[in-house]
Amino acid sequence: MWRKSRISLFYRGGKYATLTAMEKRVNTGGMAVARSLQRHRVEVVFCVPGESYLDILDALYGLGDDITVVQCRHEHGAANMAEAYGKLTGKPGVCLVTRGPGACNAAIGVHTAFQDSTPLVLIIGQVARPHLGREAFQEVDYRKMFAPLAKWVDQADHGDEIPEMLNRAFQAALSGRPGPAVLAFPEDILGENISSSDPEPLEVASFRPDTAAMERLSGMLNEAKRPVMMVGGGGWSARAREDIAAFADGDFELDLIVEEVGLGLADVEAQP
Repeated sequence: MWRKSRISLFYRGGKYATLTAMEKRVNTGGMAVARSLQRHRVEVVFCVPGESYLDILDALYGLGDDITVVQCRHEHGAANMAEAYGKLTGKPGVCLVTRGPGACNAAIGVHTAFQDSTPLVLIIGQVARPHLGREAFQEVDYRKMFAPLAKWVDQADHGDEIPEMLNRAFQAALSGRPGPAVLAFPEDILGENISSSDPEPLEVASFRPDTAAMERLSGMLNEAKRPVMMVGGGGWSARAREDIAAFADGDFELDLIVEEVGLGLADVEAQP
């Protein structure tokens, strides 16, 4: 478990000084991140602590026991733990990593979440805004890096954008086909005071086929001689498994083919 500290270091006047979070902060970007996680009912986050997002860790400490922070030894493990949490609970697993190698190490977990339709939110500490685009220490363009691996990727430019962007990240992770959302925060906006309010979480959109489409499907199945239903992938709920079995055993008497990843969807055994 991450042992959170009340003391953080910052550079002032040519030397390092220490102040408690309450003494030096009023309403920072880091606090906005922590409150947003709280509003989205996040109970646990997985991380490898890094200096680029210490303000988020300070803010999580300020929440007390509301959110459990699990310290991992490697970002690969942290991302996989968040992905497993999302897969088991149906709620977005949350992972926090530092820039450069930290984000690269977490990419495998993001790709797993994308392929398995697992809701996940990856938060990355980015280099400070004055250093962006100047090949600063461990700087990476995360929009380009995660574009083929994630469902949604963005980076905040101002601290007041933090609550809205986190809302969009959680909505993207849960809406339609679930998947990973990646959001980067330059470290300087996490430490600066912001003036934005805390909006309520966005509504998660749900989708279903229209009546006409289902009537066409019914007609096609009635005309088929040996209709087969192929299912697979992850993210299926117990209710969805029951509905699939009922549909397959219903009027159309469908043969069911289940891919290896989705073996839990039906009472079948894997065939070579």
